[in-house]
Amino acid sequence: MSSTLFQWLHVDSWVEFWWVCLGLFGQLLFMGRFLVQWIASERARKSVVPVLFWYFSIGGGVILFAYALYRRDPVFILGQSMGLFIYARNLWLIRAERRAA
Repeated sequence: MSSTLFQWLHVDSWVEFWWVCLGLFGQLLFMGRFLVQWIASERARKSVVPVLFWYFSIGGGVILFAYALYRRDPVFILGQSMGLFIYARNLWLIRAERRAA
């Protein structure tokens, strides 16, 4: 059973298996942000980006960044690191706006 699963996931050990599971979880969080945004927009009947979108982005981004570091994939590392900066900046701007109000 485990050898078939390992083949299917292209892993050679349990350590790699758990890294792939973590990476998949990060990807689910990352994809979930679009579901959150879509539901919020449908409810508002206009395009909105809820704060939860940015938290899903940070959560998924951090996990995917860790996974990219483990895999030593420079393209993936660069892509996730830029996104993390943008997500954090948006949360910072939202926080500053709320404090000012």
